[in-house]
Amino acid sequence: MPDHLPVVVVGAGIAGLTLSLCLARAGVRVTVIDKAPELREVGAGLQLSPNASSILFHLGLGTALDATGLRPEAVTIRDGASGRLILRMPLGEAMVERYGAPYIVIHRADLQGTLLAAVEQEPRVTLHLGVNVTSVDETAAGVAVEGVEADQPVRFEGSVLVGADGVRSMVRENVVGGGPARYTGRTAWRATFEAEGFFAQSFRHNETGLWLGRHAHLVHYAIDAGREINLVAAIDDVWNEDGWDAPGDPAQIQAAFQDWPEPVRKLIAMPDIWRKWALCEAPRDTPWTKGRTVLIGDAVHGMPPFVAQGAAMAIEDARVLAGVLASDSGEDIEDRLRAFSEGRKARTDKVAAAARRNGVIYHLGGVPAKARNLGMRLIGAERLADNMDWIYGWRPVEG
Repeated sequence: MPDHLPVVVVGAGIAGLTLSLCLARAGVRVTVIDKAPELREVGAGLQLSPNASSILFHLGLGTALDATGLRPEAVTIRDGASGRLILRMPLGEAMVERYGAPYIVIHRADLQGTLLAAVEQEPRVTLHLGVNVTSVDETAAGVAVEGVEADQPVRFEGSVLVGADGVRSMVRENVVGGGPARYTGRTAWRATFEAEGFFAQSFRHNETGLWLGRHAHLVHYAIDAGREINLVAAIDDVWNEDGWDAPGDPAQIQAAFQDWPEPVRKLIAMPDIWRKWALCEAPRDTPWTKGRTVLIGDAVHGMPPFVAQGAAMAIEDARVLAGVLASDSGEDIEDRLRAFSEGRKARTDKVAAAARRNGVIYHLGGVPAKARNLGMRLIGAERLADNMDWIYGWRPVEG
């Protein structure tokens, strides 16, 4: 972009690092700041559908992603009451043939580490960790961010400020004027365990499993090049913990699934350590921009995980915004940011609505669940795959 100042990015998660890498490759200088003294991603696995993996592969990260992630051959969807197979949807080569990019499951820390390693090779990117932001102001040239780093006052000036600081975004609440994140009434329990000997018990290697049940569902797949199994159990629940994540009692999660089929009970009993997260959404009326400040990723559209698109939408945001900021069109930057937000909001709103619908459908019980299962079988894997084209087939407009 024509401004001589760098873009300032608050947040060195998936959204912020992807944006920084895209900008640097386009010749734009970037200053990334994060409150964490070191980047140590918590959480567990995530899924990268072709709309996201295509961007990362275009950035040259394919080899690194394949080294730690996996390309599942299929996803099997089962009923949590009976254990019966509802549907098996091919992934693997079917995704590459259909969309030109793979479907990958990977540990969140491995994805962040891959992005970080690439960013650290870019001379146009400067990374500052352990920064406590104290103020953000607009200046004649753009924006100024002040804070404290290693007990010393610091000031970062930029042409644009990007809030990529997650669903509990400081930039959203203190700069753009959005409200706090809202608990959705669901809790995600996450755990990993060693895969050795596991697949011989009940499951095929390299398949993603999805179990649908009353007030809950369970997802499992291999990560860390197949060495670990990632478990995510989403439960309709209340949240009474201090903060938005907490250690989970294995006995509590086992009790929640005690009436499910034996393979599920065995799965739930495998991990010794669980952690639970309150599933939160960003307020739906959150403004995306204010002056030369713009939000991306969970900071502006944190959504339920029921279409596995949280990371993908952040990666899409980053790619599109990088194109906007790298443009030398001469158009006013605030106008460009508003145009970016309008285009992205339309898509992310639609994806978030699909996630909320899936949350209801996944957690049905009794007769409605039987109707759901029958409907999915009648529709079939091919037509269900067609229904995902609008998500998985998305690509950024070049130029």
